[in-house]
Amino acid sequence: MEETDMGYSTVLTPPSQPATCPAKSLSPQQRQGLAVQGLAGSPIAELADEFQVSRKFIYQQTAKAQEALDAAFAPPAPREDVLFYLPVTKSWLRQLILALALVCHSSLRGIVVLLHDLFDMHVSLGTVHNILDRAVATARAINAQQDLSGVRIGAHDEIFQNGQPVLVGADVDSTYCYLLNLEEHRDADTWAVRLLELQDQGLRPEATIADAGKGLRAGQTLAMPDTPCRGDVFHVQRDVGQLVTFLENRASGCVTARDQQERRMARAKRKGQGNAHSKRLANLRAQETQALRLADDVALLARWLADDVLAVAGPDHASRCQLFDFIVAELQAREPLCPHRIAPVVRLLQNQRDDLLAFAAELDQQLTALAHEYQVAPAVVRKLLLLQALDPNTPARWQQEADLRRQLGNRFFPLHEAVMTLADQVVRASSVIENLNSRLRCYFFLRRHLGPDYLDLLRFYLNHRCFPRSDRPERVGKSPAQLLTGQAHPHWLELLGYQRFERN
Repeated sequence: MEETDMGYSTVLTPPSQPATCPAKSLSPQQRQGLAVQGLAGSPIAELADEFQVSRKFIYQQTAKAQEALDAAFAPPAPREDVLFYLPVTKSWLRQLILALALVCHSSLRGIVVLLHDLFDMHVSLGTVHNILDRAVATARAINAQQDLSGVRIGAHDEIFQNGQPVLVGADVDSTYCYLLNLEEHRDADTWAVRLLELQDQGLRPEATIADAGKGLRAGQTLAMPDTPCRGDVFHVQRDVGQLVTFLENRASGCVTARDQQERRMARAKRKGQGNAHSKRLANLRAQETQALRLADDVALLARWLADDVLAVAGPDHASRCQLFDFIVAELQAREPLCPHRIAPVVRLLQNQRDDLLAFAAELDQQLTALAHEYQVAPAVVRKLLLLQALDPNTPARWQQEADLRRQLGNRFFPLHEAVMTLADQVVRASSVIENLNSRLRCYFFLRRHLGPDYLDLLRFYLNHRCFPRSDRPERVGKSPAQLLTGQAHPHWLELLGYQRFERN
């Protein structure tokens, strides 16, 4: 092996032995000159004798030179301008795989296909799984370290995947998801164990809100006996709304049946056979009248329930209870007209009255406290609350506001702002948990089986990604974890130990 000033050469021939092939001893400059002479038309045989090479070798060099000339003078191919260059490293590919799974809701096999089609990389399914699995330990540790003492109102619910329940819990104000567990059962003991574990992280909400799930409520009673569990207005209004829709559709069917029978009778009369249809037409008219009256009555009761009883701006708790009982009694009186649909709604309302109106009792206490703070009558504060429910385009709204301004003077504006802030903080429905469930389903449908590792990683991502937009301006550009604690944190990829790519 020959030693040179750059190290050891790869030529294995002895240093004193000359190269056996003259073509191999030609330098790049000599090969270039040989090719130029061949292109210039010099006789190939003379060039072969001069350089002691074969004519085939000369033809090969000439062909290379010709290809280079053709490429140099070829018209440029149209192409898009390069925006920026991306250094594709192993770390960047791991971030891409995490982002595809969590941000883009991609399945593991979808990630494998994308890397093959766009990056010409053959990555196995196991490699993708291992990359996600390596991020679980860090995500789980961050989840366990989160202080949950800032949760004011918690929302609890259950979502099912492949027949198995997933227990879900989130903070209403920040939307921080503090519970996302796949369980074998959803009984009281399971809920109690999970809630007790969360108390070790500081979870002690003022109240929770949930539907009528028996296991959920019984579990909270065991784990948090002093924490009230309010009823969820959303589910009740949904069930009542479905009843209204059913009765309206049935009334519309009765109208259609009566109209069709009248057409048949008109045709029969022209043939002198109208009496054969008169009895059925009379029955259909009676059914139509009854169905229309029932649909109108139930729709009116549903509006009273939504606008007067369960609305934030409404009467005091005692009056709401009386109105609630009146609505239930009126529905129960009409139960014989449609027992299979009205009876379940009546039982639902009877069993959940106190839970559904628990927010109104708390609201009364807060309004009374404001009245004492500003030294006004509680009825005046209630009028300010009811003012929010009036249409701003009606003269009555501005007339009442003008009367309150004259009555309160310089106390009107601060008290008005305090009442508006108080109304915004009232929680009547678990809308946050329903929104979270809708986002979870986008992830769950990609896989038949869920595991605790995947759910821990998913919960970490949902809590540490920033909201790009929101109906509440204070949430835009912030993550649920930041909203809960009031402290900023690095990007979720940086929390997992990665360095994000930044363009120069």
